[in-house]
Amino acid sequence: MFCIRSSPSPVVAVRTALVAATLTVVAFVSACGSGEDPAPAVIAQSTTKETTVPVSAITTSVLDAGAEPRQKVTFHPRPDADQHARLVTSSTVYQQIDAQPQQDFSTPAVTTDLTARVPGGQTDPAFSVDLTLGEMTAPDPRLEDALRASEGSKAGLTMQPSGAITALRLTPAPDSRDIARSAIEQAFYQAVYRTVAFPDAEIGVGAVWTMQQQVMSGIALNQTTTATLRERVGDRLTVDLSVNQTPNSTVWDLPGEAGALNVDTYSMAGTGTLVLDLGVPLPVDGTVTVGGEQTYSDPNSSTRLRQSTTSTVTWSAP
Repeated sequence: MFCIRSSPSPVVAVRTALVAATLTVVAFVSACGSGEDPAPAVIAQSTTKETTVPVSAITTSVLDAGAEPRQKVTFHPRPDADQHARLVTSSTVYQQIDAQPQQDFSTPAVTTDLTARVPGGQTDPAFSVDLTLGEMTAPDPRLEDALRASEGSKAGLTMQPSGAITALRLTPAPDSRDIARSAIEQAFYQAVYRTVAFPDAEIGVGAVWTMQQQVMSGIALNQTTTATLRERVGDRLTVDLSVNQTPNSTVWDLPGEAGALNVDTYSMAGTGTLVLDLGVPLPVDGTVTVGGEQTYSDPNSSTRLRQSTTSTVTWSAP
């Protein structure tokens, strides 16, 4: 969800819209402050219930089946066994309106230790992954203090055997504050759109396939990720990724009837490598970084906004 505050000034309107809905970095913000000020650190007692967020479907297409031997790749996580993983997410956002000084709306990196478990007794092809958030740290003291109160929060994924994630569940701890809850939401949103879904076909080392998915980040984006199976040793696979995003439209209709912006230029791309173990649900290693430049203009004035963004997702063992 996005929080857009209308204003009679087109400059303020453009700034508020872009700060509240930074593309590819903030997909939904549950606590919205002003454009310059972070959300107040208040206890969010009314939002501790589980929230399920759909994740858009992935379509895969094989470009090269790779070398023999080939086989269909599917996850088969061990039921009721814990996987311990560390997720680090970070994003930089720089924005400039006309000739005004550039502003930095970057968010601090968040490190989250996770315990993942796939409950036994599931019969559908898709399976549920239960996540418990352990220690969380950030370089910003105020955010890190808020994150401590969120330790023990729950999350979950609905995952297909191919690795495609179809839903994200979030259940904040009772004492979670808005600033921490927002940071956790952003971290998971970045992570679920930087995953690997294997095709429904037999592939071998050297195989190349595409994953197409729509990403909603204020504006609808078409994301195409090209994956290459670089190495396989048993259930451990190393996959190289190349990500490219393009807007669905040249006009961005802002939420809340806040007007529209022209999408004048849009460039967003990146690369990375993930190491996957088919016996556990989360990546065991790797980093994916996506970044680019965007330019928007107000159709009712000469106001022009330039934005530079970079986001990074890193997985490792804790």
